[in-house]
Amino acid sequence: MPPTSQPLRKLGFLTIGLFDGADPGRGHESTLGIIELGEQLGFDSAWVRHRHLQYGISSPVAVLAAASQRTRRIELGTAVIPLGWENPLRLAEDLATVDILSGGRLNPGVSVGPPMHYDQVKEALYPDTADAEDFGYERVRRLLDLVRGEPATDFSGVEGFEVFSDRVQPHSPGLGRRMWYGGGSLRSAQWAGEHGMNFLTSSVVKAEESEDFAGIQLSHIRAFRAHHPDGDRARVSQGLVVIPTDSASPEQRAKYTAYVEKRTPRTVTPQGPARMMFAPDIVGTSAEIAERLHAHAAFQEVDEVAFALPFSFEHDDYVQILTDIATRLGPALGWQAAT
Repeated sequence: MPPTSQPLRKLGFLTIGLFDGADPGRGHESTLGIIELGEQLGFDSAWVRHRHLQYGISSPVAVLAAASQRTRRIELGTAVIPLGWENPLRLAEDLATVDILSGGRLNPGVSVGPPMHYDQVKEALYPDTADAEDFGYERVRRLLDLVRGEPATDFSGVEGFEVFSDRVQPHSPGLGRRMWYGGGSLRSAQWAGEHGMNFLTSSVVKAEESEDFAGIQLSHIRAFRAHHPDGDRARVSQGLVVIPTDSASPEQRAKYTAYVEKRTPRTVTPQGPARMMFAPDIVGTSAEIAERLHAHAAFQEVDEVAFALPFSFEHDDYVQILTDIATRLGPALGWQAAT
């Protein structure tokens, strides 16, 4: 192993949980089955994406509540919940409830910004307050305070037969330390560090200082840790799409290669007025992927990853990819499966 890389300590995966609108139960069951498989293979964490008004997981907290009852060890995360769609107090209640149900395994990841296609959805989402809503970091701060046990009201005590609390219930004491921010800019990395969060490096970043994706991701990691109370010990998880082909069939290899080739052009130069850079997908044998990761400037500074599963593949493809990651790629990166 190259001396610039450290052994991988935590190996996770991320899924979008696609489903057929005519048969959503089958897709959700597939997602739960993939999470169960991840635990059986020794993965440390399973993460789900969040999609609204699409054919992907719209309620990750509910999905992870179900997953918590079908697993015993694997950590369960969201990458990420866009807070523009959420009420921080209600979300804090849901997160704490699922954390209690899971035995303290929840890792909620969040992000800021207005909801996608806000002009088209604001009347349904915020019919009375659409123009007054604040979609900035203050929304995250409110969520953090509520999860960490800060008062939500100045009222508590007994009223008749009912007992009221001045903070969110249930309160899960460790959850506040397991809150993650999914960021793709230097500002978000710094803010997450200043507020004691963990950091999910995004596979989509702003080309602020260069047009080298690995270099940009590295700058975010260093900015985050420079502003975090824990410094170099602050937790960072890297997100990339990796597709090992060790046990793939010839048909699967052809499909995976075509998928990556179709997505590669967007990774070459910044996209759009915001100058967004997309991470290149990495396809090949586990040995080839490990070699590329060891040479990746950002990978060299992390010991946790959440590799993203491709969006549009079949259940059997995900089984093959996860099995290869756990049995071949992970060990090639110095990782040992959890038991």
